[in-house]
Amino acid sequence: MIFLLVVIYIVFISLGLPDSLFGVVWPVVHKEFAVAESFASIYSIIVSVTSGGVSFIAGSLIRKFGTARITFVSILLTAAGLVGTSFAPNIWIMMIFSIILGYGAGAIDTGLNSYVSLHYKARHMNWLHCFWGVGVTVGPVVMSMFLAGEAGAWRNGYRVIALMQLAIAAIVAVSLPKWKKAEKANVPNETQANESKEKFNLFAIKGLIPSILSLGLYCGMEFTIGTWGATYLVNTFALSPDVAAKWISLYYGGIMLGRFVSGFISMKASDKTLIRMGIIFSLLGMLLLALPLGTVSFFGLLLIGFGFGPIFPSVLHSVPERFGSKFSADITGFHMGGAYGVGFAVQLSFGYIASATTFYITPFVLLGVAAALFAVNELTLRIVGKKAVAQ
Repeated sequence: MIFLLVVIYIVFISLGLPDSLFGVVWPVVHKEFAVAESFASIYSIIVSVTSGGVSFIAGSLIRKFGTARITFVSILLTAAGLVGTSFAPNIWIMMIFSIILGYGAGAIDTGLNSYVSLHYKARHMNWLHCFWGVGVTVGPVVMSMFLAGEAGAWRNGYRVIALMQLAIAAIVAVSLPKWKKAEKANVPNETQANESKEKFNLFAIKGLIPSILSLGLYCGMEFTIGTWGATYLVNTFALSPDVAAKWISLYYGGIMLGRFVSGFISMKASDKTLIRMGIIFSLLGMLLLALPLGTVSFFGLLLIGFGFGPIFPSVLHSVPERFGSKFSADITGFHMGGAYGVGFAVQLSFGYIASATTFYITPFVLLGVAAALFAVNELTLRIVGKKAVAQ
């Protein structure tokens, strides 16, 4: 299990590598392809539909093919999507390859999050997502090296990340026998869930809808900064794209640090405590980002990321505790699919509004969404708590 855990840690890096690329290259790409800044929202819709769509059926796919095979194929899909994007001659071809990226990301997310929530403690969920933070932090750093170069150099950044994905896919391929051994030990539980599949009813599970909504609101903030953060810095503070990319790396570095620290805190604190702490820290970061302090305000991105750190992994790790383990893969899939849908809807709406008005509103919109997240999270805890008492 130790060897397998190490492999999963590495795979989480691959999960994060592509996630932060589009946002940091968009200030350059939209000019190269001669399209409006707001067109980035179309990309978000495509990724939302594909990633969210595959998440909804991921439970069935995992039971049929196993977590390892789904993960391996998904990493290959993301590598193919990255390579294709690097050769895209126009925005429409880039959008086509974003479909491949979306399918790959959605399957990996659901499969590994469900597997880890069932088989490992909360600290591992946080540390594993910390490694996702490594991926999304490395992505902009690598890309910033190419954004400072000649026109079109961003394409080489995509190719470098694709090579890194292929190397990780090779590691997963070597580890396949270990996965098969671990999955065979769980056959009874998987069979039981499969036989009882017709009993699964999304709307009959108390607290599930607000739980999904809470994850969606979080993703809305994460996606908004990831897609529009660099554009906000370029438009509002006249930073160059490569400098803006480095500041966005600070944000992702904050997420990575937050998850690393949360791994230790989770040994003493519950998932619900970590979620509340995360929301509070992110609110403080948004307030700092909103203040007119020049460069000092940019460090609010670090604090926002630090607060974001424990929220996503803690919500997913709490799925078996809140809703039982029998349909954990399905419920995790619905969380992921719903989160993608709500998250990209928030980000899409923000993109159109900010493009039509001003990106100066960014930190204030984030504050509003964070307040809504706090309220929905508390509602979820109240409903789940009442259900537990009734049982």
